[in-house]
Amino acid sequence: MRVTLEEALGRLRAQARPEVLASMARFGMNPERRLGWSIPALRRLGREIGRDHTLALELVDTGIPDAQILAAYIAEPAKFSVAQMNHWVSRLNAWDSCDQACSNAFARSPLAWARVPAWAARTAEFERRAAFALIAALTVHDKTAKDEQLIAFLPLIAAAADDERNFVKKAVNWALRQIGKRNPALRAEAIACAERLRESNSRPARWIAADALRELRRA
Repeated sequence: MRVTLEEALGRLRAQARPEVLASMARFGMNPERRLGWSIPALRRLGREIGRDHTLALELVDTGIPDAQILAAYIAEPAKFSVAQMNHWVSRLNAWDSCDQACSNAFARSPLAWARVPAWAARTAEFERRAAFALIAALTVHDKTAKDEQLIAFLPLIAAAADDERNFVKKAVNWALRQIGKRNPALRAEAIACAERLRESNSRPARWIAADALRELRRA
């Protein structure tokens, strides 16, 4: 039988762990409304509930990070509309719920590629982070993607590299590194992009470049 929103929230609240919230906050996880669930436990709960796109969308609207992460595990990517994806990303309020949505829900939708430039143009922190977390996820999960599709993201990465906000900056860096780790040709393209960023007057751009080059030159 279908699990209702009230039942899902009841299960989440019944096993809340307020004692871990301070520790999670030290890792940059927004403690507001958070219940303290771990990722493995949320994955298990997602498998128990099963795929339910309607429930996923309802969980996103609660604003509870744990519920939003659970939503990523039960969403049905083939059922996404652009409006649903845009609404979901507008409700994100933590880096981990953003990344789980991108990796486990958005990246598996045929609409995902077009969302990257749309979200990269947003100004809200987690909406913009979602663009670059989604690049990283597509690079890993979409085995059919052509090099040219990923190279086309490099100008977006360069344009966002001067964003000083921590959660955006780290996602831009993540996207660049993931592209560079996909194959030798893309590694050369990512290194060239990082070398250009290294010459920038922007401090976040130089940090992104230095961190990416350390990893990609070891590869």
